[in-house]
Amino acid sequence: MTSNLAPRRIACGLVAILPIAIPLDMGASELAEAEQKGLDIAMEAREKKVGFENFTASQLMVLRNKQGRESRRALRVKVMEVEADGDRSLFVFDEPRDVQGTAFLIHAHKDKADDQWLYLPALKRVKRISSANRSGSFMGSEFAYEDMSPPEVERFTYRYLHDEPCGELTCTVVERFPVDEKSGYKRQLVWQDTEELRLWKVDYFDRKDAHLKTLTIDGYERYLDRYWQASTMTMVNHVTGKSTVLTWADYQFRTELAAMEFTQTGLRRAR
Repeated sequence: MTSNLAPRRIACGLVAILPIAIPLDMGASELAEAEQKGLDIAMEAREKKVGFENFTASQLMVLRNKQGRESRRALRVKVMEVEADGDRSLFVFDEPRDVQGTAFLIHAHKDKADDQWLYLPALKRVKRISSANRSGSFMGSEFAYEDMSPPEVERFTYRYLHDEPCGELTCTVVERFPVDEKSGYKRQLVWQDTEELRLWKVDYFDRKDAHLKTLTIDGYERYLDRYWQASTMTMVNHVTGKSTVLTWADYQFRTELAAMEFTQTGLRRAR
């Protein structure tokens, strides 16, 4: 069930589009403290999400080019929590006809690279997405394959920067650095509100440290009196001018999902 709390729209200011500099006079102890605080925030945010068991949802993906021309895709999402490891996620495309039946499976991991597979119905085969290819576009969207995986805490190092006003809220700003050398990103800036540690914004910087993309998140509702889920995720590519909007709906928690659905065999049978 959802809460009666109204979603809050966030505007984080122009600081989001510029690199945030670390003071040059920061000593080793201050740096260590900032790194520990950044890690603590990430750990606390994860703890708030533990115990949901599973959920299903529907999703509308809207792709826009620089001129504003749109294409739309409808899909279903299933997520299963796995104790002591990363979650399992399954995305199944229903529309349009040219992508119908395409399915994407993620086995997230805390201590190693995720496993990702894409089922292509036209070829009737499962394609494994290699680590080297995860910076590529997911189904033509502005989300990369690596963006689709849950950002497990252990896959980054962290540095707390500061708190700042975030619309009606106050947000922590944390810089995180991917551990995987094959990541398409050098670093990311993350805005989470201090109240519930909900994610509102992420700035992505490419391997040359240029500002590549911005993800903004909105429309949070609370389920099971604990778990916050967003209704809208917008990824803007600042280089190409393209964007992708993911609209989530029909969240259902603790449904009758089977582990078999989240296997390569289940991926082939996804309908």
